[in-house]
Formats: sequence, structure tokens, C-alpha cells
Amino acid sequence: MEPSTIKVLIADDEMNIRQLLRDGLSTLMAYVAEVPSGLVALEQLEKNDYDILLLDINMPGMDGIEVLKKLKGLDIPVEVIILTAHGSVSTAVEAMKLGAYDYLMKPFKIAELVPVIEKAFEKKKLRIENLLLKTQAKKQSEVKIIIAESPLMRDIIERSRKVAQSDFPVLITGESGTGKELIARTIHNASDRADRSYVVINCGALPENMIESELFGYEKGAFTGAHAKKPGLLEIAHEGTLFLDEIGDMPLPLQVKLLRVIETGTFYRLGGTRELHVSVRVVSATNKDLKSEINKGTFREDLYYRISALTVHLPPLRERKEDIVPLIEHCRSSNPAFKQKRFSSEALGVLSQHAWPGNIRELQNVVHHVLLLSKNDTIVPADIPFELSGRPGPISIRLDDLEREHIISVLKQSGGDRNKAAESLGVHPRTLQRKLDSYGIET
Repeated sequence: MEPSTIKVLIADDEMNIRQLLRDGLSTLMAYVAEVPSGLVALEQLEKNDYDILLLDINMPGMDGIEVLKKLKGLDIPVEVIILTAHGSVSTAVEAMKLGAYDYLMKPFKIAELVPVIEKAFEKKKLRIENLLLKTQAKKQSEVKIIIAESPLMRDIIERSRKVAQSDFPVLITGESGTGKELIARTIHNASDRADRSYVVINCGALPENMIESELFGYEKGAFTGAHAKKPGLLEIAHEGTLFLDEIGDMPLPLQVKLLRVIETGTFYRLGGTRELHVSVRVVSATNKDLKSEINKGTFREDLYYRISALTVHLPPLRERKEDIVPLIEHCRSSNPAFKQKRFSSEALGVLSQHAWPGNIRELQNVVHHVLLLSKNDTIVPADIPFELSGRPGPISIRLDDLEREHIISVLKQSGGDRNKAAESLGVHPRTLQRKLDSYGIET
């Protein structure tokens, strides 16, 4: 527990009990308040944010059961711990059915109450994290769609929806920029876990120690800076989907731990001694040839066979050219600033003939660059970078330059909000920060 963050409200009609609880908890919690009735407790909860409500069952006017029923209707995110006399155990059980976290029998000691508060607070944090992740997943699934005009991509989407019906791990392969995360989301959204969390971790974007702490979580004091226990992404993804992007970059020591989770559904937080259990659908993606990595000794063969029970391969854009024009149109129409512009048939022809080694990501960067810099509403071949159009010219625009200009444009559209910009770009905020640093972009 991190004492400085927990806010507690005590609701009991007996003044001496309220004062004893307040005095005992005040040095351990961030803030402790006390009220004499259920009605006043509801008023306080509607006005202020509390993490924990210590609620007496037997109070005149509005008793604890009525308070719980009201709370359920108000959807206030507070964990309730029932305080009950010896003769009202059955009522306490009824209270737990209405959503109370736990109950304690009077009289009790502060030392007995504190661990219950800690656990209830952990539950609240986990619930909020789950809610945020679900909201984020819903937003991103609404913003990002798969453009699939080619028969090849339509078959892949159909296969993705079929593999979603089982709980087997799925491995998505394909070159960088082909849309592997979109397929992962498609699998999650088409599965029985669609209403649960969808959690993403990029194994190639974080240092080894950070991947481990993010994935497994840690206990207080597990390492320098671990001032409080923190649930890992595995816990947050419980009953949902965990997407391991660029799994080919996962360090070997972590591969062993991941294999254990997939095989047994169990793991330990860093610095922890208590075995935790999760039910998680694992979806992985890589742009590497994992069989080649196995031969090099950089990827475990047993893990490979565990994560690839089902596979989906995404072909490069050059093998599904029917999707290029629809993708260009989507890039144009999805940004309000570009809706008055259009591509001429000649310009579309030039773009359709390019090999696109960076696939969809490269196409998006180029299209945004052209739309941003073109002076006229109709895009013609002369507006397209020399290296794509095949025209001779002294200027060669690099993909990095296009990406830099696109990031600056998106940041301006988001009013400098990096989280919004990262969401629009379809990357993690940490990835955006690295791009800003590498391009020397200041906001």
C-alpha cells in the first residue's frame, strides 16, 4: 500500500467508533473523513472522491444496505467495507452480494482493518485501469479500420475472425507496417473476450527490465524506485487479450517466464512470493523469421510452438495492390483538413506502381506529406516526391523527413497534446516521445 494516496470515508452513527477509526487511520491514509449517517455519506461521495467507504450496517434512517443499493445506481467508484455487529452476519453477506468488498465483525483492531483496506484499494485501482484500457481499446478500434479490397486481405480477415473463436495463442507475421496490430484487434473484437481488456506491450520498444516490470508487475521494494506494489499488464489483461508486439525482440530470460504463463496461467510479480493466476488470450506479432531466430539461439523453440498454435500471415502491400487506392482515399477522407483535396487518376497510377517497402505505414506518411504540401486541391504526379514518381530531380525526400513533417502536423491538430497525437498516429506515447527526441521536435 502507498499510504499517501488512499482516501477513506467512515460512516457510523456511533461517535466513539468514528473517532477511534479516524484517529487510528489518519497517520496511515492520505485523508480520513467521518460522517454520522448513510444519507450524509452519500452526499459526501457525490461531492468528493473517496477510495474506501467504511460502512456500518445498522444506522438509523438509511442503513448500510440502502446505502449500497443507492451506490449501485449512482455508479460511484468506491470500494465498501462493511462494519457489522455479531448478530448481523447474514446482513453483511447480503451487503457483499450488493457489491461490498468485505466485512469486519465489531469489535476489531486497526491492525486487522488496514490489510483489508489495502486489498480493497488494489481492487479499485485494477478496476479503473481495466476501464481505462477498455475505453482506449474502444476508441482505437473505432478510429482504425482495415482496408481490404483485395481478395487476399478479405481472406485474411475471414481467417482472423475464425481463429478468434478459440482461446489458442495466435502468431501474426508480416513485414513492418503491414497492419499486424489491426489484425490483433480484429481477433480480440471477434472473440468471446471482446468486452474485456485488450492490452498491448511492444517488446522491441522497452529495455529488458522495463518489459519485465510492465508485464509481471512488482511488489513494494522489489527494486529501487518501487515505492508501492503495482499490478502488471498480465493482471490487467485478466480474462481479456494480451498483445505482444514484436515478440521476436523479447529477451531470452523473459521468454522462459512467458512460456510458464502460457502453459500454467501462473506467475509471480517481481519481488513477490505469492503465485498469481490469470486467464489471458495471448496474441503475438513479429516481422522477424522466428525459425531463423531459433537457429541463431535468440528465440526459444518451445515458446515458438506455444505462441504459434494458430498463425496469420500478412502479405506486403506490393502483393495486394488493389488496396493501395482505397488506403489513399481513407487517409485523405479521415482527416477533415484534406477533404477538399483529391488525387488525379495519374497521381493514383504513380502511387499504385510503387513497391512500398515500408508498406501501409510508408504509404500513409507519403500521402499525408503530399496532401500537406500540395498547393492545389487536385494532386498531380508533379506533387509526388521524386523517388516515388520516377522523375529526375535534384531533391530526394527521405521517409524520415515525411514522418517528421507528419508528426508535426498531427501535433498541431491535437493542440500539442502528446497523448492525443500518439492515439491519432496509432503509436504508444513513449514511442512518440522517442520520435520527438530523435527528430528534435519541441512542443
